[in-house]
Amino acid sequence: MAVPWEEYFRLALQEKMPEKSPEQNVDPLPPVLRLLEKRRELVDADRALQAQKEVCQTMMAARKQRWEQLEQKERELKGSFARFDKFLRDTEARRGRALRRAAEERLQASRREAEALRLRAQLEELRRERARLQRRLERLEPCARLLGQVLEQLPEFQEVPELVARFDGLADMQAALRLAERRRRAELEEARARLQRLRDAGQDELLAQGQRRAQLLERLEAARERTLRWESKWIQIQNTAAEKTLLLGRTRMAALNLFQLVRQHKRQPPALAVEDTEGQLEQVKLFILDLSAMLANLRQAEPTPASQP
Repeated sequence: MAVPWEEYFRLALQEKMPEKSPEQNVDPLPPVLRLLEKRRELVDADRALQAQKEVCQTMMAARKQRWEQLEQKERELKGSFARFDKFLRDTEARRGRALRRAAEERLQASRREAEALRLRAQLEELRRERARLQRRLERLEPCARLLGQVLEQLPEFQEVPELVARFDGLADMQAALRLAERRRRAELEEARARLQRLRDAGQDELLAQGQRRAQLLERLEAARERTLRWESKWIQIQNTAAEKTLLLGRTRMAALNLFQLVRQHKRQPPALAVEDTEGQLEQVKLFILDLSAMLANLRQAEPTPASQP
């Protein structure tokens, strides 16, 4: 952190001024002399301060010049670094271009080598084809002589190509007829296979229908058995219902007879309907309870044999 000039000079002046001891505070000189002494000290301090300021300015100027020189050297070094960096980039670029050019040349050389190998192989193949055609020509030479002799015996053909074209046409027709025959045979075989599948399907359908008929017959027989069983149960239920109905009628008749006997015993007219069997039974029940109570009272009223004189 930079110190201000005024503070710097003030500190320097304090260092230059002599320190006074406590004994010197008591000055026997008159005030005028002390004032002159102070002025002289101030002049000396001002001179010392001026000299220090000049020295400081000289040092600052030297330091500024040094900074300028250092900045100049820094700019020169930056320029040198930039030139060196550019030189390195250029060198690297030239090296990259050289490497790419060498790679391209190697690739072109390999391509040319591959093309040369392909052409050699193609040339060898052409040579083999030429030898094969030569051997075929030598093998077909007797056929050519035979065709010439046949052409002499067939005046309707003027040249060998016409005879060959006629033969090719007949051969194509024969191939077409054979192909058509194979197609018809294939269609016939397919029709036979389809007929066999239909027969098999018909037999399978007949077998399935037979099985289904047997299942239906079994279900019909089971349904008949269930019908007979339920008819037997229904007859049994009807008989049981008839027996229950007869028993219910007898029970009602017995209840009615008992009710009438009770009414006759009490000499009361019947106050209930004939169909009210529950009410009749309730009246009979009350009568029996009353009769039982009377009998119990009579038994209690009879003297015991031990109480007789």
